[in-house]
Amino acid sequence: MSWPYSRELTHCLVVGVLCSGLFAQGSAHAADEVVRADDRPNIVLIMADDMGYSDAGCYGGEIDTPNIDRLAAGGLRFTHFYNNALCGPTRASLLTGLYCQQVGIRGHQWTGRRDYSRCATIGELLQAAGYRTMLVGKWQDRDVANRYGFDRYFGMKAVAPISYFHEITLDSYFVDEQQVHPPDGFFLTDLLTDYSLQFLDEALAGTQPFFLYAAYVAPHWPLHARENDIAKYREKYLRAGWDSLRQQRYERQLELGLVTDDWPAASRPDEVGDWETERYKKWQAERMAVYAAQVECLDRNIGRLLSRLEEAGVMENTLILFLSDNGASKNGGAEPTDQPMVPFVQNPTWRLDGGQIRPGSSDQVMPGPADTFAAYGPAWAGVSNTPYRDFKWTAFEGGINTPLIVHWPQVIDVGGNITGQFGHVMDILPTCLDVAGSKYPETFAGRRLLPLEGTSLLPIFHGEQRAEPEALFWYVRSRAVRVGQWKLVSPDERSPWELYDLESDGTEQRDLAVDEPQRVKDLSDRYSKWANRVGIEKWAVSGD
Repeated sequence: MSWPYSRELTHCLVVGVLCSGLFAQGSAHAADEVVRADDRPNIVLIMADDMGYSDAGCYGGEIDTPNIDRLAAGGLRFTHFYNNALCGPTRASLLTGLYCQQVGIRGHQWTGRRDYSRCATIGELLQAAGYRTMLVGKWQDRDVANRYGFDRYFGMKAVAPISYFHEITLDSYFVDEQQVHPPDGFFLTDLLTDYSLQFLDEALAGTQPFFLYAAYVAPHWPLHARENDIAKYREKYLRAGWDSLRQQRYERQLELGLVTDDWPAASRPDEVGDWETERYKKWQAERMAVYAAQVECLDRNIGRLLSRLEEAGVMENTLILFLSDNGASKNGGAEPTDQPMVPFVQNPTWRLDGGQIRPGSSDQVMPGPADTFAAYGPAWAGVSNTPYRDFKWTAFEGGINTPLIVHWPQVIDVGGNITGQFGHVMDILPTCLDVAGSKYPETFAGRRLLPLEGTSLLPIFHGEQRAEPEALFWYVRSRAVRVGQWKLVSPDERSPWELYDLESDGTEQRDLAVDEPQRVKDLSDRYSKWANRVGIEKWAVSGD
C-alpha cells in the first residue's frame, strides 16, 4: 500500500491559515463548480482525545486554536454537551446512538469488544442511506472499521497508547484491511490528516454526499510534540503557573458568556499545591507547553481539512461537528518520578529508532521528544477542565462535559452563538440520520436493533428548543443521573450520593443532598432502574 502523499505534496496542499470570512467568500466563489446528483449535506465529525473544556480559545483558553475558533465564530457552541468520561465508552455511544453498556462496553472499563448484534453503526446506516463513509484515526476495536460500514479506513486496531513519532507493533496501522507501515519521520496528527485528505479527495471526485469521521489521538498522552511548537509556550507557562492560568481562563469564560458569575470555578485539585511554592516549576511548565503544542498542532491539521473543503466549494453544504471524547486526564503525578508512567512503555515490541523509551519524567527527562513517555498531571488537567470539577474517568462535570462546536453555513447563518441546551454523544447518530433524511430502522442486516437512546440535535441547529432528554445516566468509576437541572452523582458505588442544581451551581460546589432527601431518593430510584435495564447491577455485584 503506497503512502498517500509525499511530504512536499502534502505541504503544497495546505492553503494556509484561513483568513476571517474566507469560508463564506470561498464557498460563494466555488459554488457553481460543484454539481452533485445527491445534494444532501456532507458531514465531517472531528473528535479530539482527552481535550478539556477550556483548552480552545473559543472556550476560554490561551492556546492558539484559530481554526477551531473560526468554526465557533461561524457556528454554534454548546456549553453542556456530554460524553461517557472515557475513550471506548464514548466512542461506543457515538457510533451507535445507545448507552455504551447496551453494546458491550461496560462504562467503567476503557476498552472491550463491542457487541453489534443489537445495534448498527453510524457508518452502516449512512452507507445504506447512500453516503460515502470514511473513518480515520482512533477506532478502538479489534476489527477494522470497513466491516462496520466504512468504505475507507485508516487507523490503529489496538487500543493501547501510542507514540506520535514512531510505529509501535502493538498498535498496527491499517488502510482498510491491509496492514501498513507509515514512513520514517511521520508525526501522528499530521499522518491522520494526510489520510483524511486522501479520502476526502476520493469522495469529492464522486457524486455521493460523504461522511468523514476524523478521530484524532491528540492531545492524549504521551506528551509528544515538535520543538518548534513547544518553544512558543515554554516561557508563557513558566511565568503564569496553574493558579493564575486557571483564573485567566475563568475570567475569559465569563466574558464569552460560557459561564455565569453565580458559578465559582472549582477549586484546585486536592493533590495539587500552590504554584508559588511548587518545587519543580521548569518541569511542570514544560509539561503544559508540550500539551499546548499538541493542541495547536491538532488545530493546524483541522485547518488543513477546512482548506480542502473550501477549495472544493463544499463548505456551505457541509455540517462540521467538533467535540472531545472526555474531559482532561490527570494521568501523571504531581512530582517527578524515575518510574515509567505505564508498565508497557519498555515493551520490546516498540519499534523505536533511538532505542528504548527513557523511563520517568523529571528535569532530567523533560517531556516532548520521541524517547519520552509522560502526561501533564492533575494540576494542568485542572486548568484544562476550567471551570469544572474533576477529570476523565469521573461523572462530575470535568469528566463528562466537553465542547461541541457545530458549523454549517447553510443552516447556521448567524455564527458565534452559544446554546445552554444539553446533549450527549448518543445524539450524534440520530442527528446525522436526520441531516441525511434517513430514518433509524427497526431491523438492519438481519439484526433487530435496540431503540435509539439519543435524539437529533437538528432543532437546536435551527435555533429551536429541542425536547429535553427525560434523563441521562452515567456509570464509569463514578455514577450519575441528570434530570432537567438536577444532577445526582457519586464518586463511586460505595460513596453517598451528592445532589447539585446545575442551573444555579453548574460547577458542582454546593451539595444539596441533605436538604433534598426526597429528590435524592427519586433520582437514585431512576438510576437503579436504568442500571438494571442496561445490566450494570450484575457487573457491580460480581466486581467485574
